[in-house]
Amino acid sequence: MRDERHPLLPWVMWGLGAAFYCYGFFQRVAPSVMVADLMRDFAVGATITGMLSALYFYTYAGLQVPVGLLLDRWGSRRLLAVAAALAALGSALFATAPGLWPAYLGRLLIGAGAAVTWVGTLNLVAAWFPPKRFAMLSGLTLAMGMAGAIGGQAPLAAAVSAIGWRGTMWAAAAAALVLAAAIWLLVRDRREGGRQPEARPAEAGRGLLAGLRAVLANPQTWFVGIYGAMLTAPMLSFGGLWGVPYMMARYGLERPAAALSMSTMMVGWALGAPVAGWFTDHIGRRRLPMLVNSTTALVLMVALLYLPGLSLPVVHVLLFATGLFSGGMVLCFATAREHNPAWASGATLGVVNMTVMSTGAIFQPLIGWVLDRRWDGAMENGARAYSTDAYAAALIVLPACLLVGLLSATMVRETYCRPQH
Repeated sequence: MRDERHPLLPWVMWGLGAAFYCYGFFQRVAPSVMVADLMRDFAVGATITGMLSALYFYTYAGLQVPVGLLLDRWGSRRLLAVAAALAALGSALFATAPGLWPAYLGRLLIGAGAAVTWVGTLNLVAAWFPPKRFAMLSGLTLAMGMAGAIGGQAPLAAAVSAIGWRGTMWAAAAAALVLAAAIWLLVRDRREGGRQPEARPAEAGRGLLAGLRAVLANPQTWFVGIYGAMLTAPMLSFGGLWGVPYMMARYGLERPAAALSMSTMMVGWALGAPVAGWFTDHIGRRRLPMLVNSTTALVLMVALLYLPGLSLPVVHVLLFATGLFSGGMVLCFATAREHNPAWASGATLGVVNMTVMSTGAIFQPLIGWVLDRRWDGAMENGARAYSTDAYAAALIVLPACLLVGLLSATMVRETYCRPQH
């Protein structure tokens, strides 16, 4: 690791950050294959189950701005290593929780640890790679996250069936400790003598809060952030929690088969994100691909949820295609950086990621609340069972989100893939 000129070294730095991001995504979607177990063990309905899952997003989203500011000051290595240790603690607490309150705290700690993963990894990308690769590597990082999400579907469902949800959370705690040690020992914030973030002399001394003010005062930050948030909402709320029980209710699938079906959506994201980043870099445009992605994702989501008589192969195609085009949300990060000063890069990524991830905190429990309002009293294996009509009513928020994302994309100014400051 001493040879700072080795061509693979930037990829090692990125790879360790991306591995932790992969872990964070695994934890993000893990409750989706535990819904019935959590309802039964904690004797709760969909509203509380949605809240338990969404607590991850409360700390994750709430810490994005502080994390962005701290990264501008302290760098990625220390924050990522400490965050991985915190995620390990949260996983262990969740695994041993005898009741709801320890489980709540465990999910909050997992979310707090995962809060550093995306912005911290992109901070390493900005330090170790040329700017022209930022959008592509943002997409590759998101693809790594989707690999974690895929692992949190069918493979995790099989593990839960074999050793229970508590056993899988103990394994997750051990994995986070290994990541913490590897990041602490191997990651470097930048090359020896490498470039610092670009800054004009008069701006460099303005401090952390100045960067935050500049980002928050820029309307383009919000248009881009809302676009990203609304394209992410279906993945976090449907793919991340309610998709597996929905597939079980509508198509009569067992949990492993339902989880495998939902994995096709994650595979679409894993492919769509890096392709979107590469394609927009290649054509030198951001706005038009954002419009195409949001429009297509909207049409596909409506078809997936509301067309009658769909066969499972068609459902899988729609899930994959929805993930593929929703993966275009990754463009919000490169576009936001181009619309804001380089010296406020950490604050930019923090604000945008906070906006994006807030959708999980909002819509997971909201969908659960609607499901409980539409519950007809049916029970299955000690847990509440919801009808397809209840899911149809609860999931209408997802096409609505994509419509808002499309409208927001129309307000984004084209950057031609170049910094505007």
